Amino acid sequence: MTYDVVIIGSGPAGYTAGVYTSRAMLKTLILTGIQEGGQLTTTTEVENFPGFPKGIMGPQLMFDMKAQVERFGTKVLAESVKTVTPNGKQFSIVTESATYETKSVIVATGASAMYLGLPSEKTFAGKGVSACATCDGFFFRGKEVVVVGGGDTAMEEATFLTKFAKKVTIIHRREEFRASAIMLERAKIDSKITFLTNKIIEEIVGDTSVTGVRIKDVKTGKSETYPTQGVFLAIGHKPNTEFLKGIVDLDKKGYIPVHGLGIPGDYHSATNVPGIFAAGDCVDFQYRQAVVAAGMGCMAALDVQKWLERYYN
Repeated sequence: MTYDVVIIGSGPAGYTAGVYTSRAMLKTLILTGIQEGGQLTTTTEVENFPGFPKGIMGPQLMFDMKAQVERFGTKVLAESVKTVTPNGKQFSIVTESATYETKSVIVATGASAMYLGLPSEKTFAGKGVSACATCDGFFFRGKEVVVVGGGDTAMEEATFLTKFAKKVTIIHRREEFRASAIMLERAKIDSKITFLTNKIIEEIVGDTSVTGVRIKDVKTGKSETYPTQGVFLAIGHKPNTEFLKGIVDLDKKGYIPVHGLGIPGDYHSATNVPGIFAAGDCVDFQYRQAVVAAGMGCMAALDVQKWLERYYN
């Protein structure tokens, strides 16, 4: 059996793409990967996705998206892709258990937030630990939080959090910051932001939620517990595109560049390989929002539909 499109990934981008391709009567297969539903399955309440005035739990939102895509006939399989190989006018998608043939591909594998590697990060995920200030900042109104990192993302997240938190502490393992001068200065002049440099987090502590972090001074070796009610990780994201190396163009950080193909009605979600399109956080390194990913999934689906009509007719 040959599919019209195989969608790799099952977050907002992948599921939205599936809704559009299946409603266009294209034979559609979604391969979810290890984390079915993507990053939203690790969050609690989502209040900034349109259509839910009272908010919705992240896992529930993804469950509903999956049900919607299956309603229109998309097949969803919990498999991880090992490689994508051109096969004449088609592509062979190889997973750990099978090979699938398809006329086109949409890569919607997302990106993973980089963590410190502490077991307590998982323990308190959604209970005070977050990797997205835009997503979760509202829940920390009037509270004290820390931001871990020293780059522009950390400064931006900290500045944003001052809209809600009464105190924001930036914890950085070095004396110097990688952030641009303007972003660093913006954080330094904010009265709500303080800095702890030459410090690393050894552990996140709490009971039912975060109550503090155990920090160590890298120069003196002294450890202490610093009280906080929230820990925001701002040490970067890694796109889930390792399996695509040598298959499509990736930038130096692993994100997939998309561009038009230079013909009337350019496919704006196209990769450098005709027939392979990309959407969501594996492309978008700037906004990283579910609603943006969903919109990009729609764009990719419409591009695929148009490309199939031109290429196969």
